[in-house]
Amino acid sequence: MKNQNILRRMCFALAGIRESWRSEKSFRAHVAVFLGVLMLLLATRPAPLWWAMLLLADGAMMAMELINTAVEKLVDHIHPDQHSIIGVVKDTLAGAVLLSCCTGGCVLLAFLWSLWG
Repeated sequence: MKNQNILRRMCFALAGIRESWRSEKSFRAHVAVFLGVLMLLLATRPAPLWWAMLLLADGAMMAMELINTAVEKLVDHIHPDQHSIIGVVKDTLAGAVLLSCCTGGCVLLAFLWSLWG
């Protein structure tokens, strides 16, 4: 649906996030991590650069999970049978999510090291 106003497009985006929340346990886990990091930031009140790095890392992690969910649902709808190429696509997307999680974890460890190291 091209050329919709900004509020309508935002409603579409929120509907996608809501669907991922409803259907994907891993997305709910990513949101829980995000909330935990946010509480840690509020409790420790670090420099703005740490806020930016941690929130950017968590945002990237959740965005990768949304992309993973969207592509998996599309592929499953178009080709519900198992196929080796579809397996490669899904595994590659899962790898992208894993890398974003590992990167976020490294940023969190660096933050904790700066606090208590």
